[in-house]
Amino acid sequence: MGMTVASYNVNGIRAAMSKGFVSWLVATNPDVICLQEIKALEDQIDTEALAEAGYVHQYYFSAQKKGYSGVAILSKTQPDHVEYGTGIEGMDFEGRNLRADFGTLSVMSMYLPSGTNTDRLSYKFNYMDEIYDYFMDLKKQRPELIVCGDYNICHEAIDIHDPIRNQTVSGFLPEERAWMSKLLESGFIDSFRHLNKNPHHYTWWTYRANARANNKGWRLDYGLITEPLLPQLKRSLILSQAVHSDHCPILVELG
Repeated sequence: MGMTVASYNVNGIRAAMSKGFVSWLVATNPDVICLQEIKALEDQIDTEALAEAGYVHQYYFSAQKKGYSGVAILSKTQPDHVEYGTGIEGMDFEGRNLRADFGTLSVMSMYLPSGTNTDRLSYKFNYMDEIYDYFMDLKKQRPELIVCGDYNICHEAIDIHDPIRNQTVSGFLPEERAWMSKLLESGFIDSFRHLNKNPHHYTWWTYRANARANNKGWRLDYGLITEPLLPQLKRSLILSQAVHSDHCPILVELG
């Protein structure tokens, strides 16, 4: 089935909406959009504005901690089934995984933890181990799967502006990169890299030191597709002109 799926770490959906997110969404017009880091509960979000934009089917999986993490899927058509979380308690309380099934196609919005300090890095590594096993089982049940979101990992040196200085920083650690390689070797395809081998394409920039204007960024956001979807892959884009967050959105078109 043909479908355009966008994904966007909005770094607070209310803040993004105050910066023109809804107008951007109408102009971009994906069939489905996966959101990460919504930092809000559903009753705190202007859901009517999103419905008026055409996204009448809205699903939110918020973190238990207020103002933190959380994912969402907005869709123009109603999914057959929505799966909130993974059933793994250690990750679900932070609202990091949400899946919607449309016929044979499954779309997941995922927000993988960042490893900004020692405690969070160990949490991230544990999450990576558990989600890998979860994906291996899920692919057997749902072989046509797209996992969109903020992976908080740059896979290769081409995916980060300064690979030498950042090799000891979480997001570009050898263990994180090896995990991404293992995931790609297990039957997932990095849709963007499959179609675009060029450097200097990033999806996140620090707010410091004019990094975005100088394109000193990291490619942290991915649309990974399973191998059965590869014949349907038409486009995979980084939409760097969108500036409602410190991330920019990505878009994957299947046809």
